[in-house]
Amino acid sequence: MRTFVAIDLDPEIKKKITLFIEKLDRFHPNIKWIKSQGMHLTLKFIGEIPENKAADIQVTLNDIASWHAGFPLKVVGTGIFPEGSRLPRVLWVGIENRSELIAVQKDLESKLEKLSIPREKRMFHPHLTLGRVKSAQNIAPVLEELSDHTNTRFGSMEVKKITFFKSVLKPSGAEYSVLSEIKLK
Repeated sequence: MRTFVAIDLDPEIKKKITLFIEKLDRFHPNIKWIKSQGMHLTLKFIGEIPENKAADIQVTLNDIASWHAGFPLKVVGTGIFPEGSRLPRVLWVGIENRSELIAVQKDLESKLEKLSIPREKRMFHPHLTLGRVKSAQNIAPVLEELSDHTNTRFGSMEVKKITFFKSVLKPSGAEYSVLSEIKLK
């Protein structure tokens, strides 16, 4: 089963981001936009695991959550990956107030590595994916609109839990289901 650990977003933040995506969608038809139910802040993509390994991961997630108190999370600004490119692959919304978030993510990397889950090779860059660019043709209006929102506030929330998700890839896009929600201390 394909799994990952993430922070599920408050409905109000999802609503604001969805409205922003609807605005961007008018400019460019060749972007696969994230649906509201798929909006989350991925902390650690685990990948394919045998079902019996989920219990070990759950124990580790419970330990990590017991070390971290809840913290504020602000969703602010927009950008692209790769940064500065005229041919972006990913459009995103940014995260502010990241020190507690980064501490949780580092503990996930460290402790899950002990369960033979490899560390991410890239540095953690907290963001929420808006869409994936399928074709860069006529992308300029989307990039202009994104650059107009580099300081836009999409909302804030108190992070009180992390979520262990299962992901099933389908032709219509990934479908997510919650394996468990783990409360922070």
